[in-house]
Amino acid sequence: MAEHKWYVLRVVAGQEKKTKSYLENEITRQKLGEFIPEVLIPSEKVYEMRNGKKRVRERNFFPGYVLVNADLSNGEANHVITSIPGVIGFLGSNQGGASKTPEPLRQSE
Repeated sequence: MAEHKWYVLRVVAGQEKKTKSYLENEITRQKLGEFIPEVLIPSEKVYEMRNGKKRVRERNFFPGYVLVNADLSNGEANHVITSIPGVIGFLGSNQGGASKTPEPLRQSE
């Protein structure tokens, strides 16, 4: 059984939903659902008054970040995630240095 861990993905701010959609489509297309079962954008609904009308708006807790529950032992899953348009990289992976392995979130986080 694969061990899935949560990873933080850095994406272009303001394009979190578009990036999530691209990622989910690519997971389905390449049949990687067992390696990447969940993609999440932590958000909340905010009620605000505009021009005397009550409006509901969705606000991201972490703009520019998407959470991915994945088993990255399969190199293909890692490649698919990082090749999606709008993805900058994994949080915790040293892009220019020696360590290119993404760091999963700790249980305490």
